[in-house]
Amino acid sequence: MKDHNLKSGAYYMKNLLENLDKKSYKIIKEEFDNLNLTSKEDKEYLMEELLKDKRKNVIALGNKIKKELDALEKEKIRVKGMYDFDRGFAKGNLLAGVDEVGRGPLAGPIVSACVVLDLDVLDEDMIYYLNDSKKLNKKKREELAEIIKEKAISYAIAEKSNEEIDSLGISYCNNKVFLEGLEGLSVKPSIVLSDGYLIKDVQIENKSVIKGDTKSATIAAASIIAKVYRDNLMEKYGEQYPEYGFESNVGYGAQKHIDALKEFGPTKIHRMSFLKNIL
Repeated sequence: MKDHNLKSGAYYMKNLLENLDKKSYKIIKEEFDNLNLTSKEDKEYLMEELLKDKRKNVIALGNKIKKELDALEKEKIRVKGMYDFDRGFAKGNLLAGVDEVGRGPLAGPIVSACVVLDLDVLDEDMIYYLNDSKKLNKKKREELAEIIKEKAISYAIAEKSNEEIDSLGISYCNNKVFLEGLEGLSVKPSIVLSDGYLIKDVQIENKSVIKGDTKSATIAAASIIAKVYRDNLMEKYGEQYPEYGFESNVGYGAQKHIDALKEFGPTKIHRMSFLKNIL
């Protein structure tokens, strides 16, 4: 086997490839499944070596890596398009993206997140898998939320309670959490992109983007942070009020939630203004 600059996880790759042709497929598969390669270079090298083997099942392992690399390249192109979208508005200045979650539920707060990303990063340093938070599973959202917080130039979260929604109205609270999210940043962006509609009374340039969480990297990042924050909050409320299923419906009007409202009545986190046609 030719010399290879071993990186993290590559030590086990070297063991796998030593005397590859003399190993049974069962052993190869076990060692393959235990690999944790992180670099594209290592994955490409392993793929090439496995594809040289004459056994179809070993070649299939090489093709599995090829499929993963092809998918990663497509993801890179997709996410680069989202970063390029934001760069087109930023024009070299700081740009923020803002999004909300929890406008429609019967219970719990409305939450916004505002995020400023470094749009001048190299392709390999972009945050992959950014997307509308609702299109991601829970595990992926939580992983991405931590990555976003770590890599963001700045981020902020704002919320308005069910009591404030009842007294001030959902539209006012929706706009207010956008404004407070912007105010909570540690930097001052030159422009803010918002998902769907413009922010009232904002003091910097604002552009609205239809389905922005699928087009803009910063709006998608905000969408993910906001949803993870609110979902975790509603899980805690689910422990406090187990009859309503908040841990799964996050306050929306699922059947279990409606049935509990009719049997037990509203809790302290319900939006009474949203329950007029239910109770």
